Amino acid sequence: MAKVTQWLKTAALLALCVILLTGLWARGRQQRLAGQLLRLHVIARSDAPEDQAAKLRVRDAVLAELAPALSEAADPEAAREIARTMLPRLTELAGAVSGGEARAELCREHYPTRDYGDFSLPAGEYLSLRVILGPGKGHNWWCVVYPLLCSPGREEARETAALTEDDIRLITLDGGDCVVKFRLIEWWEGLTAGE
Repeated sequence: MAKVTQWLKTAALLALCVILLTGLWARGRQQRLAGQLLRLHVIARSDAPEDQAAKLRVRDAVLAELAPALSEAADPEAAREIARTMLPRLTELAGAVSGGEARAELCREHYPTRDYGDFSLPAGEYLSLRVILGPGKGHNWWCVVYPLLCSPGREEARETAALTEDDIRLITLDGGDCVVKFRLIEWWEGLTAGE
């Protein structure tokens, strides 16, 4: 009986080690992927239908302004710098399109695992170009603007981005196991949130 108990303790300890190492690996993978991306986050003034419609008009205008500029970026750092220099213009554009107060900023935000149809991104912290309309109390919209994955430019972006084939398999359905990996990242972040 003592040997069985010792064996169970050893097996439990090994299982815990595997879980912890897998969590660390998944988190590191997400952080490496996050370093290659720039996300766009548009937050509506409110949930009123007219404010939600304004949010979508702002999204379209911002994407039309950003896409040509970011297509010139050679790498993620260049994309971040382009976005940083465009903040005053994007603030002005968002205010004009929405007909009210707006601000554009670069900041780090936590995102849940997000499915975009034919690709998903793991939960984690990402650099965002955040456009806030008015007090920003309404539902939001987000996507990836570098590489451009939220418009018809998606296929060209895959060819020119700094994403590896492994990264593309991770974020697309081609990987087959992306949901498990992303849930693992969310679980790991829940465990380590108190750090």
